[in-house]
Amino acid sequence: MAPRLDFSDWWAKENRKGTPVVVKMENPNYSVVEIDGPDAAFRPVEKSRGKNAKQVTWVLLLKANRAVGCVAWLAAVLWALLGTVKKRLIFRQGVAVESEKMGKGRLLFRVIRAFLVTSLVILGFEVVTYFKGWHYFEHPNLHIPQTTDVHGLLHMIYVAWLTFRADYIAPPIQALSKFCVALFLIQSVDRMILCLGCLWIKYKKVKPRIQGDPFKSDDAEGIGCEYPMVLVQIPMCNEREVYEQSISAVCRIDWPKDRLLIQVLDDSDSESIQCLIKAEVSKWSQRGVNIIYRHRLVRTGYKAGNLKSAMSCDYVKGYEFVAIFDADFQPNPDFLKQTVPHFKDNPELGLVQARWVFVNKDENLLTRLQNINLCFHFEVEQQVNGAFLNFFGFNGTAGVWRIKALEESGGWLERTTVEDMDIAVRAHLNGWKFIFLNDVKVLCELPESYEAYKKQQHRWHSGPMQLFRLCLPAIVTSKISAWKKANLILLFFLLRKLILPFYSFTLFCIILPLTMFVPEAELPMWVICYVPVFMSFLNIFPAPKSLPFIVPYLLFENTMSVTKFNAMISGLFQLGSSYEWVVTKKAGRSSESDLLAAAERETKSTNQQQITRGASESELLELTKLKEQQKEVTFTPVKKTNKIYRKELVLAFLLLTASLRSLLAAQGVHFYFLLFQGVTFLLVGLDLIGEQMS
Repeated sequence: MAPRLDFSDWWAKENRKGTPVVVKMENPNYSVVEIDGPDAAFRPVEKSRGKNAKQVTWVLLLKANRAVGCVAWLAAVLWALLGTVKKRLIFRQGVAVESEKMGKGRLLFRVIRAFLVTSLVILGFEVVTYFKGWHYFEHPNLHIPQTTDVHGLLHMIYVAWLTFRADYIAPPIQALSKFCVALFLIQSVDRMILCLGCLWIKYKKVKPRIQGDPFKSDDAEGIGCEYPMVLVQIPMCNEREVYEQSISAVCRIDWPKDRLLIQVLDDSDSESIQCLIKAEVSKWSQRGVNIIYRHRLVRTGYKAGNLKSAMSCDYVKGYEFVAIFDADFQPNPDFLKQTVPHFKDNPELGLVQARWVFVNKDENLLTRLQNINLCFHFEVEQQVNGAFLNFFGFNGTAGVWRIKALEESGGWLERTTVEDMDIAVRAHLNGWKFIFLNDVKVLCELPESYEAYKKQQHRWHSGPMQLFRLCLPAIVTSKISAWKKANLILLFFLLRKLILPFYSFTLFCIILPLTMFVPEAELPMWVICYVPVFMSFLNIFPAPKSLPFIVPYLLFENTMSVTKFNAMISGLFQLGSSYEWVVTKKAGRSSESDLLAAAERETKSTNQQQITRGASESELLELTKLKEQQKEVTFTPVKKTNKIYRKELVLAFLLLTASLRSLLAAQGVHFYFLLFQGVTFLLVGLDLIGEQMS
């Protein structure tokens, strides 16, 4: 009789169907038969026996094959994951770390790799000890610490940590926090004074006014002689998206054509973009606009070098004023008539600055938050400083300069990336006055991506510190009054350009998380919550429609303090990143001038014949070549790369850890504040999917 295997019951259970039936015979000489199914009685007797060993072996082999395939699949997935991690973290394939060189800034990844290697080493040691039999209970000679011993050791370590923390860690943190709180209060008082000055201007309706008609002439034969000679400059570099709307808006300025010259200063390194700009300039030149196209082969000095090269032309000597517009700015036709008359009968006036308004301020959350800051900058800071001090930083565009003021101040210099602030400080030291026109507005664009905004803020905060190092001796030795020197050094540079990013980063991004682990240096509630919220309300004061975004604004400003502090340090100590100039990417958003341009394109076919009739054969050939080149231009898609913002990422985890500790310690509002702030940092730091495809 074949031996009965243990697998028969398992096999029968696996193939069991129907309801079991037990049949008993009255005659005890017969055996008892169990029928497992309704058809079991009709099967041969030998088929009702259990499976033999060969069948069971095949079943086991099939299941083993399936298990091996599953393990192989898991191994392949793990190998692919490790390969991806190796490519991204070690070889940096598909990862772009902005504003840093490949050989620098790898500390975070080194820490991660060290932690991973340490974990693997400990795991390997545990495996070896298991197979070697190095267990506590198998070796009675080994000392096994009791629970009381462990508790006593932990208590001793904890007491030592508390003593060390109270004696050596808490005092410097407390001293630094008191210093930052003092700076925070000074800066808050400055903001409050500026807001009070803005309210006074609105209440008294203080603003520069034009007396009478400055262009009116009593002599009938001298019509047009009252209009001064004005030069308009449009510096640009690879501005494919916005060059057309900017040139079109400037060419529509209402000013006598014989007293206006437009310079298109192109620093583009792409031949296709150069051809497009040339075609646009040729189109307006055919319409009678006095416009010139200039291109530099060597782009030295960036924007300052471009403007300096254009001002060196001989024909510029015949002009009295120069208006500057960046490539994304679209002035209204009456811009010069609202700005130039302020120079009349005011020989000490060197600059008239107009306000920016943004065509895409409601595009996304980032543009809304930028609009809050810039509205405060224009309506509060520049308007108050212009009304009471006759000085503010030139914004680099949407302004009209007296050419004599530029020449006496030394002209455009290429020593910093903030050439606009540089020329404004030097002109102020020479006694020239500035006025700000809050009612004259010029359309422009805001950066719509975080990457473009981050690069712009880095340039705006590193340049002033670099300029401060260069201008400090000139400020001290200048002939202006002592209170103007104090305003330049203490308020304009130190308080608003150096102290603001320093205390915001140190206080809210370093000290505040550390206080969760060092309770002896805990900050008061009014520093953490009340004063920052009040200052945020003051910042939103010029843009009341942005009030619903006060919480994201407060958290995002703390997030951007990382970039601003880094830029301030690089500019103050003249690091390599302080000399970087990256053109802010534009999207070319539509405006009223764009709609007018679209209407003109509809009538292009009707007046094209009139233009060609008045043109020479060489001009027609040139226009034909330009049109052909425009058709041949192909836009090759640029592959988007993932971006890792390491500073924001590290700070995000630090703040989240601090918020978790605050929750465990039941710190209340500290937890929610740090949690929201940490989430904000994390959303910025974990931007690993790149920018949105435009």
